[in-house]
Amino acid sequence: MGGARFVRGVVDVAGATATSVVGNVGDDVEVLGLHVSPDLDSILYALAGVADEQRGWGRSGETWQALETVGALGGEDWFALGDRDLGLHLVRTQALRAGDPLSAVTARLANALGVAARLLPATDDPLRTWLETPAGTFPFQEWFVARGHRDEVDRVRFDGAETARAVPGALGAFGAADVILLAPSNPYVSIWPILAVAELHEALAGRRVPAVAVSPLIGGRAVKGPADRMLARLAGGTGPREVASCYEGLIDVLVVDEADGADLDDLPVRAIVTKTLMSDDDATRALAETVLGAVAA
Repeated sequence: MGGARFVRGVVDVAGATATSVVGNVGDDVEVLGLHVSPDLDSILYALAGVADEQRGWGRSGETWQALETVGALGGEDWFALGDRDLGLHLVRTQALRAGDPLSAVTARLANALGVAARLLPATDDPLRTWLETPAGTFPFQEWFVARGHRDEVDRVRFDGAETARAVPGALGAFGAADVILLAPSNPYVSIWPILAVAELHEALAGRRVPAVAVSPLIGGRAVKGPADRMLARLAGGTGPREVASCYEGLIDVLVVDEADGADLDDLPVRAIVTKTLMSDDDATRALAETVLGAVAA
């Protein structure tokens, strides 16, 4: 949800028509025969103003009658899909089975929900995140949701990355950008799956405009989720330097919270220190203004 909130702040400041969003599909999962795109949907719901801010995922005003029936009938109910959310997944799945690419389906869904910003999946090809842990190897949603991301992660891999092609609109967005922003999300499981698409990694590495990443940590801790644990285990620490190491050669600026402002020794990129906790709409907009203003300056 942190990435989705940040996107909303950027759209508020820069304008919807000036903003293109390339989203992660490594989290995508099939549930009850339906194609679910959790990261794309979080962004879509945030921009449409229908996200459930209290839960941090899904739609506001949700009901759960369908899922309750699934559970009562002995069906698969570990992945919580609300009734309104199910409607979107039904439409998406039908279109995908008819042969429409995910990018086209996502554009139609965004248009139907009144979202003017361009939302693009990183790829239309199958690409899935897997986590290697001491307890075994799991697809992302099984590790994150079913197992509550309790297992420490030794390695992250992206099945399908070798053949995945970037959505043309995503490459065009990189080429036309005035600035490239990497949202305050878990580098390993939210940003890396996007950059696992070789063409997007190459586009970012060969950028001609500033690239700015916002750290997902405050005081070396994740606001929510396992990003701090993963950084400690895989990068050796939870400071700004370890966050920057996840994007070696790919960013020019790292935005860090004031709580981490004293830990900038040997940081390989320029730092911007500000308040990064997006506690409400005003704080979210202020973060976006700071990031975009500092880059423009």
